[in-house]
Amino acid sequence: MVAIFISWIYILFTTVNLGFLTDRILLLKNRNLAIYSVLGLFLTTILASIWAIFGRINIEFHLFLLLLNIGVFCTFRTPIIDCYRLFFLAFRQWQKTLKVVSVLLTFLIIAQCSSVPYVIDNESYYIQTIKWLNEYGFVKGLINLHLFFSQTSGWHIAQSVFNFSFLYANFNDLSGYCLFVGVLFSVEKLNEFYKNNNKNYLIIGLFPLFSIFYFQFISAPSPDIPVYVLSFILFFYFLENFKNTSPAVFNLMVILSLFTLYIKNTALILALLPLVLLLNNAKTLSKNLLKPFLIAVLFLALFLIKNMIICGTPVFPSNFFDSFATDYAIPNHIENFYYEQFKVYGFFVYQNQYDSMSALDLFLRWLSLPKLNGLFNKIAILLLIITPVFIYKFQHKKSVWMLYLLMVLQMVFLFVTSPQYRFFMNFILFFSVFCLASFIQKRKTIHTFFILSLLPTIIVLFVPFNLNRFSNHKFMLEISTFSAENALFPHENSKYKLPFTSVRLGNFSYNSPKNCDFFWANGNGELPCVNKDQVEYFRKYFYTIPQMRTKDLKDGFYAKKLLLNE
Repeated sequence: MVAIFISWIYILFTTVNLGFLTDRILLLKNRNLAIYSVLGLFLTTILASIWAIFGRINIEFHLFLLLLNIGVFCTFRTPIIDCYRLFFLAFRQWQKTLKVVSVLLTFLIIAQCSSVPYVIDNESYYIQTIKWLNEYGFVKGLINLHLFFSQTSGWHIAQSVFNFSFLYANFNDLSGYCLFVGVLFSVEKLNEFYKNNNKNYLIIGLFPLFSIFYFQFISAPSPDIPVYVLSFILFFYFLENFKNTSPAVFNLMVILSLFTLYIKNTALILALLPLVLLLNNAKTLSKNLLKPFLIAVLFLALFLIKNMIICGTPVFPSNFFDSFATDYAIPNHIENFYYEQFKVYGFFVYQNQYDSMSALDLFLRWLSLPKLNGLFNKIAILLLIITPVFIYKFQHKKSVWMLYLLMVLQMVFLFVTSPQYRFFMNFILFFSVFCLASFIQKRKTIHTFFILSLLPTIIVLFVPFNLNRFSNHKFMLEISTFSAENALFPHENSKYKLPFTSVRLGNFSYNSPKNCDFFWANGNGELPCVNKDQVEYFRKYFYTIPQMRTKDLKDGFYAKKLLLNE
């Protein structure tokens, strides 16, 4: 815990400095410490993405970042210090209960981040993705080693910066830091609600009520947490500035929406938020579109370059860009396999079952799934039904109806791709607190809800708890709990303590985990690392094996086509 807390002090200092620089360049006129930190994460991710095209994100990048950090602070020392001072002055004026809740939540977040990583994707590709970034940057054809490396996220790029791999091996907690920033932003807005009685501030202020849900993602660099945090911030600025959007707010919305999309492409619908504001405020914004246009072009360029290097194609999975595919692009039949597996996963059916089911059959199957999947799917449909009633009765505004429409679009989009509840959880969370805010507006009631929401979080964090009654995934049945052993230093990045064996395959050797029944698992093995069972599966059914393009791992991999008798 102590090590994470110290690292977060540096992350806060760095991101606030870089956020202030971003604000000055784009004239965003921000005064909020949490937003400065988010902007700093944005700029760090941009710089690291550019750096990763040419080399590893390691001590060299940190030296560059440190020099930039010092330069920015020395140049803007007075206004940056003023920003901290204003925050602490505001913090002292918060309601006592909100101070206690925010401090306690911060402690609990750090404790959870120190515990065993829980998210199963951490074992399949988070750890290895970040390792490749730390050691080599973007690697050509890395997808040929493991399909999930195609999902290299902007969040993993940011984590590869702030895991300080050249100093210590166990920092894996940037999602926890992001949740901390989200809590600061929301609690500050809740305190302002007590003064201005603006319901938008109340809705955003209730964000921490779902801490027990967020905590299951923060001991690993899950992209879901920043999507949830950034969504709430986006929704707040959207509602507050729908009728009258200044160029500064519009630029901020463009940054936040594109950053969210760069973190997780299933958040595509959020990119429509600034577009709606543009259409609604065309006269005000039409003459100030150069900067947001350049930001969008930069993000698109980085997204395409990242995919071209790692996947060998501009967009993956997609068959629309075959003419741009490189010689190290994954074969089409494997790409189709990946897409089909991704598509049917949300329904928990096999491909032949999916092909034989109608849209109605799939919907009923999706709705009737057991445990957490079925629960959140039912909640989503319930919200689709009841939210219009709440909007009409309690906040009949065009801006809120527009967010509701975006939720519908998000549901439709995901239903035809991969309807996993965590991909539309941002809308579920937002409209849940929207409905709740229609009933709880008194200060004592709100504080009671906050305290009650913390109790199960504390219990689950410190008491071992089995999820067999709730989870459909056999690898996610035990929630990680805090151990006194991690009071100073966090648990290692992997929850598995697996031995690894070296395997020779054609022109390269790789490390494979032993005694692991999770097909996609890599764990924390040394590079290159991939499960032998996975390699043999693609060899047997697709007649391909990954091979090095040259003798240097930095030059990446390609898929070698085998003859039938090989």
